[in-house]
Amino acid sequence: MDMLRRLICGGLSDAGWPEPAWLETTPEDPGRGMAAQAREDGAEVVFACGGDGTVMACVTALAGSDVAMAVLPAGTGNLLAANLGLATDAATGVQVALEGGRKRIDVGMVDDRCFAVMAGMGFDAQMLEGTSEAAKKRIGWLAYLGGAIKYLRDRPMRVRIVVDDGPPMPRRPRTVIVGNVGRLQGGVRLLQDAEPDDGKLDVAVLSPNSLGHWARLGWAVIRRRKRVPLMETFSAERVEIISNRVQPRQLDGDLIDPGKRLKIQVRPRALLLCVPQPAGDPDLAYDSESARRAAEKIRARAGQL
Repeated sequence: MDMLRRLICGGLSDAGWPEPAWLETTPEDPGRGMAAQAREDGAEVVFACGGDGTVMACVTALAGSDVAMAVLPAGTGNLLAANLGLATDAATGVQVALEGGRKRIDVGMVDDRCFAVMAGMGFDAQMLEGTSEAAKKRIGWLAYLGGAIKYLRDRPMRVRIVVDDGPPMPRRPRTVIVGNVGRLQGGVRLLQDAEPDDGKLDVAVLSPNSLGHWARLGWAVIRRRKRVPLMETFSAERVEIISNRVQPRQLDGDLIDPGKRLKIQVRPRALLLCVPQPAGDPDLAYDSESARRAAEKIRARAGQL
C-alpha cells in the first residue's frame, strides 16, 4: 500500500494535480459508497484501486455521471484492467489518467449493479468459484485454469435465452456470457466483435460437451478465428437467461448469488472511463504500451521517495 500511495501521489504531483483524497474500502462495502461520496464531493476523477469487486462497485456508483473513472489494478484479478492493457501495473493506470484519454462506454445492468466487462451464468462462474484466493495471489490469472479443470466434464445447463423482444431460444450450453468488451484474463479475446460504446451487449452461448469440444473451442478463440465451433453469438440491448435450476453467476469476474435467472440490460455510454490514447479506438487497450513506457518516470520516482 505504501508503494501504491507513492506511485499515485508522486505521479499526480509531478503533473501538477492536487493531492488526492483517500477513501478506503471495507469488507462490507468494496467501493460503491466511497465512489458515491467522491462523486458528491465534486471529484473529477475517481481511481478505482483494487480487484474486480472494487471496480464493479465504482462503476455502479459512477455510471450516469460526468466523473471519470481510472483503473489501478491492485487485486488478484481485474478484468477491466486486462481490457485496458494494464495487466497488474498501477503506474500505467496513473499515466493513462494523466494523459487525458477519456471515453464514454456502455455498461450492463443487473438489478441495481452495473458491470463494464461481462456477466455470465454457468461454467465461467463455476471456474471463479473453484479458484482459491491463495492460488490467485501466488500465480495470478493462471490460477483460473485450475479452477476450470474441475468442471470441464460437468453436464450442460438447460436454459431459455431471450434476446431483446425475440422469442425464447432453448439451449443446452455450458455457459452463457454477456459482454461489453471482449477480453478475458490473460488477454484472450472471446468476443471479437464487441465494441464498448455501440449501445449493444454481445452474447456468447458456449456448448462444448466433451474435452475434445473444449479443445476445439479454446483453440479457435486463441487463434482469433472468425467462426468459433460450439459457440453462438448475438448482440442485444436486453438479454434474459432462464435456467431450470439454480446456477452460479458472475459480474465482471466477481461472484454474485446463484440463481435461476440472469436479466441484463445495457446503459449506453453511461461511464466516463480513462483509457489509453487515442481514445477513439474501439479497442480499449490500443497503444497501452506507449503509456507503459511513459509510466517509467512514475515508477522511478516512487522508488526514490
